[in-house]
Amino acid sequence: MENNLLWMIAGMGVVTYLPRVLPLVLINTNRIPPRLQRILSNVPFAILGALIFPGILHINGDSMWFGLLGACVAGLTAYLNWNIILVVLSSVAALSICSFFMG
Repeated sequence: MENNLLWMIAGMGVVTYLPRVLPLVLINTNRIPPRLQRILSNVPFAILGALIFPGILHINGDSMWFGLLGACVAGLTAYLNWNIILVVLSSVAALSICSFFMG
């Protein structure tokens, strides 16, 4: 039983390690065209947006408008190039004021 557990842990380590190392070994950054590098540099932002956006819509079980208000305030303040802390605080303040007056 314990031998199986060790093999399982080793397998999980290999499965985690390979996807991180193979791109470094197989792809030399000098061979990637600049246009593809620009496209790939946007992938983390797209993934982050895909992970966060559904949570915004379901922040309040009753209505999605509450989450959209916070997203709009955060989007507006980020568009105005505010500091990231001010973006978060303005969104939290807007939602706090909204929940205070709306109940």
